[in-house]
Amino acid sequence: MTSVVWFRRDLRTRDLPTLLSADKDALALFVLDKRLTEPSGAARLAFLYRCLRDLDEQLDGRLLVVSGDPVELVPRIAKQIDATSVHVSADYAPYGRERDDKVEAALGDIDFVRSGSPYAVAPGRVTKPDGTPYKVFTPFSRAWADHGWRKPADTDASTVDWIEPPRTSRIPKDPAGVPELPGAGEAAALAAWEKFRDERVDGYSENRNRPDRPGTSWMSPYLRWGCVHPRTLLGDLTPGPYRNELAWREFYADVLWHKPDSARQNLDRRFDKIELDDDREAFDAWCQGMTGFPIVDAGMRQLLELGWMHNRVRMVVASFLVKDLHLPWWWGARHFMKHLVDGDLASNQHNWQWAAGSGTDAAPYFRVFNPTTQGEKFDPNGDYVRRFVPELRGVTGKRVHKPWEIDGIDYPKPIVDHAHEREVALARYNSIKSQPGS
Repeated sequence: MTSVVWFRRDLRTRDLPTLLSADKDALALFVLDKRLTEPSGAARLAFLYRCLRDLDEQLDGRLLVVSGDPVELVPRIAKQIDATSVHVSADYAPYGRERDDKVEAALGDIDFVRSGSPYAVAPGRVTKPDGTPYKVFTPFSRAWADHGWRKPADTDASTVDWIEPPRTSRIPKDPAGVPELPGAGEAAALAAWEKFRDERVDGYSENRNRPDRPGTSWMSPYLRWGCVHPRTLLGDLTPGPYRNELAWREFYADVLWHKPDSARQNLDRRFDKIELDDDREAFDAWCQGMTGFPIVDAGMRQLLELGWMHNRVRMVVASFLVKDLHLPWWWGARHFMKHLVDGDLASNQHNWQWAAGSGTDAAPYFRVFNPTTQGEKFDPNGDYVRRFVPELRGVTGKRVHKPWEIDGIDYPKPIVDHAHEREVALARYNSIKSQPGS
């Protein structure tokens, strides 16, 4: 008998439960779904293509990559090779769930087998004692840790015998304008993890908020595409700040599982009535890193240059968009999803809702980040700003965070008065806070 192993967010061969459930003879398949690729920018696509090339090498050139609608392509290919089953890692995102249900129906008598997931604990499995979902992170994280997770699956590329594809595979070339990216694929993911684990995890609590230091793990792109499973990371960790970050990823996936509309709508429906602006010129300045606030501009330019942004700076630029510019959080979320190599729907949308105040256990709306003081606190010497804002490289020290106080610099003036816009944001919040919540 022959199976199809349909890779999606699991571009690896180690710790991959689908390889244990599949028949010994299997076809490796990846579908470039236009619903997912068309909204993606150059960095996201290039990183994906490079991960696919790495996986193809592991499978001795036997990965079949096709473009089109998986609801049509997966059943057609399965029938072409007389497969008795199609094996996947379960998808818990709204579109993925709908797509998989349609594929399963289209397969007819061919079994559609879901094994494992991109998470240590599958969304929906951790609940309160009464069976209802958690709405607040801290109790969820405790229950998640108490629940625990399975040991890694003992698999590698030789677990199944990969058959020759029935047609020519086509992994696209990298698109033009690709920024500098980390190494792609499973080996690069494991090497990055080992380096962080051995050299930086002990200082993570101290350094994670400093964009001027290499204090974060850079594991998010690999987790996004499944080049490594979170169980691998958790197996090396004790309770602490970095494990907590993995718990946040699982929490947001759980929220999206229970509330799929939260990918596009306010989780706290009171925010449906908050007054928003529609200033495309201000949005464009934000996107291009031309707001006149150095820490904001450095972050937005880092995004365009590297396809990634430091997490502390993500919070700062998000707060600026929704509370200084009063623009919809989903504008920013869409921009991030286009450019981030680690753009994960659940984490991205709900982190944006955290910034907007409309999500679960969100930072209160009245917590408005001051971009200048954030820069002074977390980039105290200005090294991060100077790296990504070349106009300010001649400004020494923390003076770089207040360039409007320095004459003769060719750099935009602030596009808003932060103190004034903070009061506007608070007034708008006060106008809705007495309304019934979600």
